[in-house]
Amino acid sequence: MNVEIYSRRHETFRATETIGRRPSIPSRFYGVDLRNRRCDCRRFQTLHYLCAHVVAACAKVKLNVEQFVDDVYTLERTLRVWENEFPVLPDLSTWEVPSTTFELVQSRGLRRNPRGRPQSSRIRNKMDIREKFDGKRCRLCRLAGHNRSKCPQRNYHIGQSSRSGRN
Repeated sequence: MNVEIYSRRHETFRATETIGRRPSIPSRFYGVDLRNRRCDCRRFQTLHYLCAHVVAACAKVKLNVEQFVDDVYTLERTLRVWENEFPVLPDLSTWEVPSTTFELVQSRGLRRNPRGRPQSSRIRNKMDIREKFDGKRCRLCRLAGHNRSKCPQRNYHIGQSSRSGRN
């Protein structure tokens, strides 16, 4: 991290991230504003969590990083959360479990049909609808309305048929 001081009075910095960067990839720049608790990576203001850019800016001007740690991440707050006692669960053998008063019956309509081609369960939208085409095209002349065997140009395409040498 390379940190440049923009304004010591306003506590604004520009952090250049160069760690782990290949020479072909340009460096990334992040603006850090310690007074307003903001960084361009947005981790500082959204999560109230110190990002590497803030730590580097504090190290540059020899500020104590702990003053920027949010109260949520302090040890006292964490201990306060866990100071409540959790009730101990009684022995499993003493649990009252109601007996089942109903019987599960499987619906045959919900079963999968094992025979035949698998059906797609995909929901189709406008993108999946293909435009209507008048018919198939001939593989010899690429015109619509007939196929290769009925092509009027068939005699001109001698040698392109993969079957026999008929004209």
